[in-house]
Amino acid sequence: MEIRHIRYFKAVADELHFGKAAKKLFISQPPLTRQIKELEEELGVLLLTRNNKRVALTDAGNYFLRECDQLLQQLERAKQQVMQVHLAETGNFRLGYISSTPKSALAEVLQKVKSEFPYLQVQLYEMPSHAQRSALETGKLDLGIVRAPIFSEHLKIEKLFDDSFVLALPKDYPYIEDLEYLANEMFISYNNDYAPNYHLSFLETCSRLGFTPEIAHECNTTQSILDLVHYRTGIAIVPKSVQHEYRHLAIKFVDLAYLGTTTQIIMAWDHKNQNVALREFRKWIKIMLKNEIV
Repeated sequence: MEIRHIRYFKAVADELHFGKAAKKLFISQPPLTRQIKELEEELGVLLLTRNNKRVALTDAGNYFLRECDQLLQQLERAKQQVMQVHLAETGNFRLGYISSTPKSALAEVLQKVKSEFPYLQVQLYEMPSHAQRSALETGKLDLGIVRAPIFSEHLKIEKLFDDSFVLALPKDYPYIEDLEYLANEMFISYNNDYAPNYHLSFLETCSRLGFTPEIAHECNTTQSILDLVHYRTGIAIVPKSVQHEYRHLAIKFVDLAYLGTTTQIIMAWDHKNQNVALREFRKWIKIMLKNEIV
């Protein structure tokens, strides 16, 4: 029995007319009649009764029609799923991330996923959390590494880790015991419009240290902030997760975890996203970032 036998039988069963079924299948009637006869002989049952006036299904024919409907539906679903897998494996995967995401962890994730999806083209986008939310909702990103909170009824989220803060100072900055002294320093921070959640956490941290910061320079990336600290143009308060990646700079970091100011780093994605690589990206991002932070 071949798929064509099932399709031919279904066409006749739907039309209950060999001539109309043959026209629907774009074949002549004699080959269609022959295919149905072959099917009945293979099954050893009569599926259709026919005379000069009408064609009717037997009880066996009615049962077989129901089974054929399910088989053809399952085949169509399989075709659609195979196409989705093909497009995911040979198409694009768009990953967004905030600038404080450890790039070494991202590189390891890309290597792991590449081994499983060798023809997948991965595109990275460094974007603030609020911009990633919009891109995820409109299908411009498949997955985002963002700083909570993210409010969206369209997105699913998964926690990666809690991130506290560190003080970033030029390497030769004199030792200070009273951090309230920092009120006299010039701070470098993220632009409020670019990273509003981070900016609020930055102000909260300074408040717990006992002062309101004077912000001299605003940047859009962690790299820019720490470069300016490296070149002694000011000091900064940055996420603790970045300190290992910037050890090459002339910067010393002072842990501020005791203040209790933390933010949560999460993954976010559209709950309707069917990209088969999504689950693998989520798995490896979780593993690699955990290893990096620990």
